Amino acid sequence: MEEYEIRDVDFTEAAWESLYDVVDDTQFLNKDAQLIYNSLKHCLKIRSFGDYLKRYIYLKAGLSEPFDEVPLKEYQLIIRSSFSDNLTPPSFFETTAKLSALSKNWLTQQTVKRNVVFLLGFGLNMSVDDVNMFLTKALCEQEINPKNPFEVVCWYCYHKQYNFLKFEQLWKIYNETSHNSLDMGRIYSEQTIGVRNSMQTIHDDATLIAHLAKLKANEKMSAMSLTAKQCFNELYDEARDLIAKIYNTYEAEEFENTVREYIHKLSNNDHLYDYEKKKRIEQFRSKKKVFVREDITESDIEHIICAAIPTDRHGNLTPSKASKLNGQFAGKRFSRQRIGDILSGNAEVTRFDLITLNFFVFSQKLDEYPDSKVRYVKFHKSMNAILEKCFLGKLYIQNPYECFVLMCILSEEPLGTYADVWELSYHS
Repeated sequence: MEEYEIRDVDFTEAAWESLYDVVDDTQFLNKDAQLIYNSLKHCLKIRSFGDYLKRYIYLKAGLSEPFDEVPLKEYQLIIRSSFSDNLTPPSFFETTAKLSALSKNWLTQQTVKRNVVFLLGFGLNMSVDDVNMFLTKALCEQEINPKNPFEVVCWYCYHKQYNFLKFEQLWKIYNETSHNSLDMGRIYSEQTIGVRNSMQTIHDDATLIAHLAKLKANEKMSAMSLTAKQCFNELYDEARDLIAKIYNTYEAEEFENTVREYIHKLSNNDHLYDYEKKKRIEQFRSKKKVFVREDITESDIEHIICAAIPTDRHGNLTPSKASKLNGQFAGKRFSRQRIGDILSGNAEVTRFDLITLNFFVFSQKLDEYPDSKVRYVKFHKSMNAILEKCFLGKLYIQNPYECFVLMCILSEEPLGTYADVWELSYHS
């Protein structure tokens, strides 16, 4: 196969058309939620990993027949031929499975394990950018992880255009390499961006092995992205501040009603002097609750962001499979359990966690960005900066959830529209 710069115009153009069809509709101001819901249900579907793989092969091989008419067996034949040319086995591990069967699975499955992408990187002679594209767009995961020795070796081979045999040689050296105890705790305590910069300085086998030795010294430590966790924490704290403000506004209105009732009650008490009434009113006002960030919990976040999702008698969110948009929104609900797992370090921060939090923050900035188009541009720029900092790739319109959020940002009441669409998905 010839050198090729990957393009995915068919997928993205269709998604942009869906977005424009909705937001440019003359009824968008009045029926925004219904229009968005209809688009999600009928137009915006999750593209499977197999679709991305077919599209990649189709463009890279320069196939001439219409994309939808290419037989599955032709894609399988191209994969087998390329794997043979690039001396790549059907798996990183010993297996009795045939490449013909495995390739059929890759071409038809909704998703695959991360290692499959790295194997295809060798088998289809991909560039680093191609592999990262599959990781971020097809799997919706982070780019090549600079804290993971296996992925670093793969990256080095793609970068140097080495084949699978070279990978095996380097991986064997890594497994046989001892590490210096002085390297303990350094690499994995650094943010992803810092480790990525360090990885980029690798220029030959010797510097690679030295870098891998540092990783090996910390192999029992978590390889989760500290950069993504830091971005999450910053957005989470900002969201908590905003929710505290919402609570305080509501409490202030309710409290003033209570104060007026108390004053009215005291005014009818002829046994108290005016100064005593004034003192009691001041004491009553001092009891007013003022919320601060620390008062806002995971449950409060869930209550605000997932307000329209029905709950059971125990207060837990209804299973996502009950939603008619479960295919598009699977794994995107910002539940208290999800938040708790992230905060405790038991779950990796995903692009969708960051997108949902940043969306909420912008949904509360209507005074700052009253013009929906300006708000959209600011959100888009902010979101891309965060995602790229975390090596998660830019906003991807083809992903239904991301397209959904962008549509909501363009509505008059982003958070209300967001909630209404979720509600429609359970009750329509």
